[in-house]
Amino acid sequence: MGRRNSCTIYVGNLPGDIREREVEDLFYKYDRIVDIDLKIPPRPPGYAFVEFEDPRDADDAIYGRDGYTFDGYRLRVELAHGGRGQSYSHDPPRSFSSGRHGGVSRRSEYRVMVDGLPSSASWQDLKDHMRRAGDVCFSDVYREAGAIVGIVDYTNYDDMKYAIRKLDDTEFRNAFSRAYIRVREYNARSRSRSLSVSYSRSRSYSRSGHAAIWGLLS
Repeated sequence: MGRRNSCTIYVGNLPGDIREREVEDLFYKYDRIVDIDLKIPPRPPGYAFVEFEDPRDADDAIYGRDGYTFDGYRLRVELAHGGRGQSYSHDPPRSFSSGRHGGVSRRSEYRVMVDGLPSSASWQDLKDHMRRAGDVCFSDVYREAGAIVGIVDYTNYDDMKYAIRKLDDTEFRNAFSRAYIRVREYNARSRSRSLSVSYSRSRSYSRSGHAAIWGLLS
């Protein structure tokens, strides 16, 4: 078997609406990925070929992801015997997930809230930072009461808890800016507190501004 084949794995039984970046998220932690070739047939499931730089990384990916359940589909991961041109039979889906968000993004209950992000932060930047702690299945950033807030979902409870321990009060960087962020477990109360703090700060700023104006006028 050539080195190229020994570095390439076959990933079968993928959801029919999976995207390439989601395949990358499944395998990035096994080290440098050279290429991803995603195949979505007219009838699911889909499949992909993932090429690593080192054959040992391909072996690790097989060990870590074969039999792994992703969005209700049990993945089949093995060396790509015969290269990418070989036809593989598609495994039938074992079960279906009801947790999809519009059939595109995948959400979970293992969610954290990120405060203190710079205005230039994108969901890709946030995802890159937060996946240092584990498998991220969803990320988003939005403006709330004048602040930039991030939401990140992990695929499991342990990764979520580790993210809070490891990434709270760490420096977030992108190509344009950097800032220290706070990370905490998401719940309705934490979100309402965030809104309340932002609102009280804005009111305090407004009051001090009005006081300064009145001081100049008097």
